[in-house]
Amino acid sequence: MASSKCFLKNCTSLGIITRTHLSVHQRHHTTFLCSAKTCSWGIGARHYASRVIVREPLSRILLRELRHRFSKPKMKTPPYDHVCQVGDPILRGQSSPVDPRQIKSAEIQNVIRMMTKVMRRAGAVGCAAPQVGVAKQIVVMELTEKHLERFEPEVLKAREVALFPLTVFINPHMKVTDPRVVTLLEGCLSISGYDACVPRYYGVELTGDDHSEFAPIE
Repeated sequence: MASSKCFLKNCTSLGIITRTHLSVHQRHHTTFLCSAKTCSWGIGARHYASRVIVREPLSRILLRELRHRFSKPKMKTPPYDHVCQVGDPILRGQSSPVDPRQIKSAEIQNVIRMMTKVMRRAGAVGCAAPQVGVAKQIVVMELTEKHLERFEPEVLKAREVALFPLTVFINPHMKVTDPRVVTLLEGCLSISGYDACVPRYYGVELTGDDHSEFAPIE
């Protein structure tokens, strides 16, 4: 009982309940007077005006309240460190262009860094901002020697694969330079675990704003 009183004293000092509102403390039946300002418990309790009858030990209730107050999980906000999967509304929405004056801002640079981190961790060759929860027109791409190690030389030759360094396109625009269609097997980070034969134009030109300088890159 001494330990229970000590625990109760510590909890009242934290503002969870106040001594003036505590009337009775028993092992399996606790009754205390409270106001809406000082008592927020409702689970397992019956309310009679300003009186609450709780059908469980007070120590258990106080522990639950402490966990609720001081152990709240941190909610992640975009840009995420994971890839949004099919079904997420942001993948169906329309992304907005980035104001050129904001390209060098900490916010946009952080989005680019997170996109690059997610892309490299997944072993992918590209990532778009909506895939990390940001509805902005930003794309990062990279094809390295490590990517090529996963394919046979014959496959690389047939696909005419060429290495390219990390490239960031902001407000990208695509122009078809060769309308012939080539269908190849490929996957998508947002449809994890699935591959499909996807038709693509044989030649395109992609332009956009550089994330480090304002000159266009191709």
